[in-house]
Amino acid sequence: MQNKGLIKLFAVLFGLVSIYQLSFTFKNNAVESEATQIAEQKIDASAEDRSAKVNEYAARYLDSLATSKESVFLGSDYVGVKENSMKLGLDLKGGLEAILQISVKDILIGLADGSTDPTFRKALDDADEIQKNSQNTYLEDFFVAFDAIKGDKKLASPDIFATRSLVGEIDLNMSDDETKVVLETKIDESIVSAFEVLRKRIDEFGVTSPNIQRLGNSGRVLLELPGVKDVERATDLITTTAQLEFWYGSNSQLFSQFLLDANEVLKAKEGEAKADQATADEEEMTEEEQAIADLTGEEDETVVESNPLLDLFVGPGFGATLAQVRVEDKEQVAKLLAMPEVRAKLPAELRYTKFVFGKVAEDSEVVDLYVLQGNRDGEPPLSGAVVTDARQTYNQANKVVVSMQMNSKGAKIWEEMTGEAYKTQGQIAVVLDNTVYSAPTASNGAIAGGSTEISGDFTLREATDLANVLRAGKLPAKADIIQSSIVGPSLGQEAIDSGTMSFGIALALVLLWMVFYYGKAGIFSDIAMLFNILLIFGILSGIGAVLTLPGIAGIVLTIGMSVDANVLIFERIREELSKGKDQKSAINDGFSNALSSILDANITTGLTALILFVFGTGPIKGFATTLLIGIGTSLFTAIFITRLLIDWYVNKGGKLDFSTGVTKNLFRNINIEFLKKRKVAYIISGALLIASLGSLFTNGLDQGIDFVGGRTTQVRFAEPVSAVEVEEALATPEVFGSASVKTVGDENNLKISTKYKINETANEVDEEVREKLYNALQPYLNGQSFEEFKDLSKADKQIGIMDQYKVSPSIADDIKQASFWAVLGSLVVVFLYILFRFKRWQFSLGAVAAVFHDVIIVLGVFSLTYKFMPFSMEIDQAFIAAILTVIGYSLNDTVVVFDRIREFFNEHTNWPFTEVIDKSLSSTLSRTLNTSLTTLVVLLAIFIFGGESIRGFMFALIVGVIVGTYSSLFIATPIMFDTAKKGGAADALKKKEEVIDETVVK
Repeated sequence: MQNKGLIKLFAVLFGLVSIYQLSFTFKNNAVESEATQIAEQKIDASAEDRSAKVNEYAARYLDSLATSKESVFLGSDYVGVKENSMKLGLDLKGGLEAILQISVKDILIGLADGSTDPTFRKALDDADEIQKNSQNTYLEDFFVAFDAIKGDKKLASPDIFATRSLVGEIDLNMSDDETKVVLETKIDESIVSAFEVLRKRIDEFGVTSPNIQRLGNSGRVLLELPGVKDVERATDLITTTAQLEFWYGSNSQLFSQFLLDANEVLKAKEGEAKADQATADEEEMTEEEQAIADLTGEEDETVVESNPLLDLFVGPGFGATLAQVRVEDKEQVAKLLAMPEVRAKLPAELRYTKFVFGKVAEDSEVVDLYVLQGNRDGEPPLSGAVVTDARQTYNQANKVVVSMQMNSKGAKIWEEMTGEAYKTQGQIAVVLDNTVYSAPTASNGAIAGGSTEISGDFTLREATDLANVLRAGKLPAKADIIQSSIVGPSLGQEAIDSGTMSFGIALALVLLWMVFYYGKAGIFSDIAMLFNILLIFGILSGIGAVLTLPGIAGIVLTIGMSVDANVLIFERIREELSKGKDQKSAINDGFSNALSSILDANITTGLTALILFVFGTGPIKGFATTLLIGIGTSLFTAIFITRLLIDWYVNKGGKLDFSTGVTKNLFRNINIEFLKKRKVAYIISGALLIASLGSLFTNGLDQGIDFVGGRTTQVRFAEPVSAVEVEEALATPEVFGSASVKTVGDENNLKISTKYKINETANEVDEEVREKLYNALQPYLNGQSFEEFKDLSKADKQIGIMDQYKVSPSIADDIKQASFWAVLGSLVVVFLYILFRFKRWQFSLGAVAAVFHDVIIVLGVFSLTYKFMPFSMEIDQAFIAAILTVIGYSLNDTVVVFDRIREFFNEHTNWPFTEVIDKSLSSTLSRTLNTSLTTLVVLLAIFIFGGESIRGFMFALIVGVIVGTYSSLFIATPIMFDTAKKGGAADALKKKEEVIDETVVK
């Protein structure tokens, strides 16, 4: 091998860089461990809720270390060390991952200045319906809906988009096509604005290594917040629109007569409703029932007079406060005051009055109802757009407030407003998201300079978050969470422990197997493999990739698959030695001859991993990332590092047999007539395919919420519980109506799925689902409170909700379609690559047919067994990752066989066609079984020890490896043979081919 010095240099440099990158991870872990130890020493062992207090103290210690900028490692402060350390994904560290949908509908309504034009509104409603089964953006579907009903109406009509807000950009003379271009630009600008607002809010929140990225032009934004403990707070932060407004308060005394008039209107309506009901009841009575009623005088019951509106007021108002209302009556009061017949009773000068509730104080049962001076346009005199800075601070009474600074325009208007309030002794209401936070008076006159503050019984956390939101700016439209995954830190730690165990066991088994099978040569491959692992982790750390549980599975799988390259090389060397060649020649020829198969096998696997990376999200992208990195490092270590070690040993005079006493003659001189058995194989495969397809059409698949939408919650109990009993309790009409409950791992772990209100994605609905779940599960929770049940912030949590996952139907359709294209795309790409490499379509057809065979059978096994298997076998994104990995693995095997067939065609031109095929399959059998067994050992280790969350994923891979090994021997090659032997193709294949020059570094 030439250029050994250069390869050694690269190897040393790669190794040192990897060690350097990983050293930050070790240091970061040491600093965090030290912080926990200090906290445990400071917090008394008998303190109530000690674990939470220890975590809080440790967090404060790390925050102080971060702000001190003190060097802690190699000239880097703690922030730098943290930034350069290995990033752990949500499933390992806990936290929140969410996909937010920016409401393009809201943006369109805003651009149209809230137009109520019937055609415009109908088009919006139609677009909502189209979106349910569409892969287009909302704007595209709106255009389709509008074009279908517009008639003579134009988008540039004065009552749609030729509005004040779009003056200079859209005019009355513009065609619809021209208007659409402008709208596309404005929508894109609004989404970019929303993205920037979200990014600023997340930056202010203080999460380590957050990830935020815009997903195409769909109006969707991906957020990943690993390690965030207060998920509820984070959710509020990213979805709050922060619509800050300043309104003049009205004098509540002006509304006395209005309240009386409104109450009489409502009494009359109530009386009419009762009369109508009584008439209906009488009509339903029989003559006998009517006679009894007349005798008993039921119609003469004493009537208790009610006041539909006034009875809901529990306290008087003052200033701009109209009255006090019970919190539970808020919606009812708001509904009554919004009725047209009620608002009609407002005096002419008060007809635009806004009725707005105040902020509910902590532990309060009542809330203030404010009256604000509205206007025809519904626009506030001053909005939060003028705020340039906002900070949490304290007022003179030492209460938490938010202080703000306005720009020059806002400062001028604020001075006018406070001056007017001073003259009239009125109030100015500070309204945030349609809630009055405070309504101060300007007791000291006009306020100049644009400085003001918001008070409202804030907690320190609330004030900090509000200041962050105001400083970042308001969202141009609401942002709904349409997909979310919430993992508690305790579940994350369990995943780390199980992942580490599976990694260690799999690695040990592979290392031992290589030494057992190949003797001293196996030791050199083990050294190269350990170096390979160092490179993988070093690269992951260096590029800032996030390590997930599927990512760990990808690394462990890479270990199993990296053995393949060494096995191919060692088997070729054994073949050369069996031909009587000396050791050095056999090693040179073995490496040279194996290179083509190694490259083809890894490229096909890499292509499927690349497609998975493009189509996957979150943990699945992490799996693809580690697999791609692993393929690259495996090639480098197998081809160069193993060669360096072997050459070093041989040049020292060492002798390598590439086998042990037990394995020396194993799989030697095999001559199986595979083609004669192909008809039996076709019958077996045909039966398996028929059974699989039959089950798929009858039993179907256990589709996860990734594909159908819904909410899934993992709940852990102190004692074993019956999944059937829990499902019956949750499926009642009072709870969810329908639910699916499965045992996950131990019998005290349940995975609960429901489609209850799945089309509603607001945080309030998520909270409602949690409350219903808690109430229904109370008999099993041993008195646990609701707050403890839903709290995901504790690192040592053992009972209650452990993780949550939500997918809206709209994004579920997108995931399903992306998965379909991922599988189809991988088949097409592989077909084309094999056609390019082997120059015959028969090879491509055989490979793709075998892959299709493997995929159908894996799906069939899942369809046939998901109802009784003791672990989750849901079809989700992880399953698609497994299918694509099976495709790659099956192709890996098939390509090695095809490569040997091509080689034998060129070496043995006089052999019959059948002999070439059989000899090729027989000669590669040792490699095929060796690699398959090694990979199966690795997969079984992950399956048994790798944690419940990836058990179904591993089962799919295990079935795929077994079926893939079978199909490469009995399906791919026989199909290639049967298609090639017709039409003279066999003769064409037997002609001497011009083999692509594969240069090996010598």
